[in-house]
Amino acid sequence: MKFFKKFLLIIFCIFLISVISIGTFVGNLLYNTIISSKSSKDIIYADYSYESSYYYENWLAKISNYEDKYITSFDNLKLHSYMVKRKKKTSKWVIIVHGYGEEGKSDSRKALHFYKMGYNVLIPDLRGSGKSEGDYIGMGWDDRLDIISWANSIIKEDKQAEIVLYGTSMGGSTVLMASGEDLPSNIKAIISDCAYTSIYDLFDYEVRNYMNSSSFPIIDFLNATTVLRAGYSLKSASPIDAVKKSKVPILYFHGDKDSFVPISMMNKLYDATSSTKKKVTIKGGEHANSDLAQPKTYWTSIKNFLKQYVN
Repeated sequence: MKFFKKFLLIIFCIFLISVISIGTFVGNLLYNTIISSKSSKDIIYADYSYESSYYYENWLAKISNYEDKYITSFDNLKLHSYMVKRKKKTSKWVIIVHGYGEEGKSDSRKALHFYKMGYNVLIPDLRGSGKSEGDYIGMGWDDRLDIISWANSIIKEDKQAEIVLYGTSMGGSTVLMASGEDLPSNIKAIISDCAYTSIYDLFDYEVRNYMNSSSFPIIDFLNATTVLRAGYSLKSASPIDAVKKSKVPILYFHGDKDSFVPISMMNKLYDATSSTKKKVTIKGGEHANSDLAQPKTYWTSIKNFLKQYVN
């Protein structure tokens, strides 16, 4: 009997060591592919096309009032942003937040559109992106506090600032996560395009959708590694929890052809939102290109929404 118990204990220890070893390997492999800012994200977006950043660079080269701005994050990272002010002074501001695997200048067409609408534009490079420091992608969680810091930097310069937070994909999720914080009263509205309910939900959806299998325990290996290496949990990065506490009006967009972040997530976010809200479904819109699929509907909806809250 004692021999049998020892045998079972040995088998259990071998099994446990094997699980930990496999989990460590898989978790780090996924982390290095998905969360680390040091690796290319082309494999993640292999089936999706995004706009070139060159148009943005050309736009910056043509204007005289473009500035590089820097702040220090709560965890002592040097973060970068592009600031473009209107030549005619205005206190209307928009902070435009880019998506996963991108950088601030990736949102060229949207930044330029807001600028033409009469807004001063601030386009941050999220941590680990562009000219900002950081060795991991925050998936919107740490970034939510960075965006509030950027808003405070605007308010410090312009006490009368009326600020709109706008984001696409991970950027849309970032501004939604910011909505659950104690925001400065200068932030008047939030616009979120194709956001996810939580990063945990999104990864679960991707594994089930593309691998046709359960996400357990793969996503849990990644989550444990992210907690250890980046200091946050994928479950914490949850816009749907944040919007339950929101006090700022929120406008939602989502394309009905989005196969990366399902439109059902917008509906869940909308239903959970405690503040004034509106949602717009863009027919034919794929991931992060609703403004191209239906530009008139998209920008008219934004203008009509913002005129209620921004003077």
